[in-house]
Amino acid sequence: MKTVFLSGSRNISRLNDAIRQRLDNMASNNLNIIVGDANGADKAMQGYLSEIRYRNVTVFYVAEHCRNNVGGWATRSVAANPSLSGRNFYSTKDKEMARLADFGFVLWDGKSIGSIGNVFELLNAGKNVVLYYAPDKEFHSLRTENELMSLLQKCDPETLATIDKKLNISNAVRKIRASKQTTLALF
Repeated sequence: MKTVFLSGSRNISRLNDAIRQRLDNMASNNLNIIVGDANGADKAMQGYLSEIRYRNVTVFYVAEHCRNNVGGWATRSVAANPSLSGRNFYSTKDKEMARLADFGFVLWDGKSIGSIGNVFELLNAGKNVVLYYAPDKEFHSLRTENELMSLLQKCDPETLATIDKKLNISNAVRKIRASKQTTLALF
């Protein structure tokens, strides 16, 4: 059974019909869904999955308790170094989810470092991502670093500089390229 990692920006708290349709498709294909426990997109997607009574969901969390589990699903705690804080602390959970997933579904507000970081993590692991870019209300299928870089060009220069400062885009792109070359060398 295929596993999809649902992720998104905390600034996205409402789902439009197009996003709900994608979630309906995941449910109708009986995908194993893993989702985080954050407010915003995670909680909104949990809410919809609970509304349609989808049961094949696991909520991942880090810290001592799960912040949001709208559907009362199974949970999985991910250990994180207690000396970490903020995004670095919570990204431990996201990295584990990206590792376990077959592909990702990300709702991005065009600014969230964590959400776009999850895209880099998934692509680095050779996994495809469907990304909903909220500013344009469009879906983008991302399989390569070039597709991701094309999407990032839609960001305003200040946001792009912030993303680069936090994630070091050129280094992240090099990792994606290297992982794809290693995968190709194995075949």
